[in-house]
Amino acid sequence: MDHGGHGMTMDLPPFTLGRGLAWSADPFFLVACLLGLALYGWGVVRLVRRGDKWPVGRTVAFVSGVLSVALMMCTKLNDYGMVMFSVHMVQHMVISMVSPILLLLGAPITLALRALPPAGRGRKGPRELLLMLLHSRYMRIITHPAFTIPLFIASLYALYFTPLFDTLMSSQAGHIGMMVHFLAVGVVFFWPIMGVDPGPHRPGYLMRMLELFAGMPFHAFFGIALMMASSPMVETFKNPPASLGIDALSDQNAAGGIAWAFSEVPSVLVLLALLFQWYASEERQARRSDRAADRDGDKELAAYNAYLASLNTRGG
Repeated sequence: MDHGGHGMTMDLPPFTLGRGLAWSADPFFLVACLLGLALYGWGVVRLVRRGDKWPVGRTVAFVSGVLSVALMMCTKLNDYGMVMFSVHMVQHMVISMVSPILLLLGAPITLALRALPPAGRGRKGPRELLLMLLHSRYMRIITHPAFTIPLFIASLYALYFTPLFDTLMSSQAGHIGMMVHFLAVGVVFFWPIMGVDPGPHRPGYLMRMLELFAGMPFHAFFGIALMMASSPMVETFKNPPASLGIDALSDQNAAGGIAWAFSEVPSVLVLLALLFQWYASEERQARRSDRAADRDGDKELAAYNAYLASLNTRGG
């Protein structure tokens, strides 16, 4: 029996971390990851050759984000994830909640806007099209919390507790589509909250924290629902291959525990990133205020000196 186009998944031996991390590339994600790294690298090299600086931390964050996707989709974890709910849940949580945060901290849109050349007057090149997309109504809608928070929640409940999940898992294209969806949902959810890139929806820092915590409890409840269930809830994982030596209900409980635990990890990461950004923003604002005060002080001093000079002229 072929699960999602992974022909050998039924013959998998019992899961160990060593076996899970063995190379087994999904062609779509392998090409996507290599392309992402190549484009980002081109942007950084272009800036450096021009004499501009690009923070090393951003490059490290983006590369880590791409590698986290490759780790989930280009190793045997992807094969085990087709038949083990717990391994699939690790894939889902990393791709929807860790990878997007790291990719966003890499500021790929800012890099593209700085690296792409302007097309020239009256013409539209890649840079102009990207700017049009950033300022479009479509982008304002998909990054608004009234859209992102329900989508973030529905990606759990509407997927796993309906037949949709089994339909997607029955084909290679469906499985790839689902994983791309997880990544995209994570990006549009976290982008307005802690993304470095410019975006159409960018509320104040307190509102961003509220947006973050509005979605996370639902992740925890989803995990608890899986942990407390007395029977397997997802058809795909009801009858795991005998070669794995696992019990479907125990594996589902483990998946629930993973979902519950992961609701905490990104919250802490994003909160730290937000606090750091807030502090940096306040520092920049303070420096601007100091410069403005210095300029005003210089003007007052110049005016006072001019006044003294006029008195001297009159006295003369």
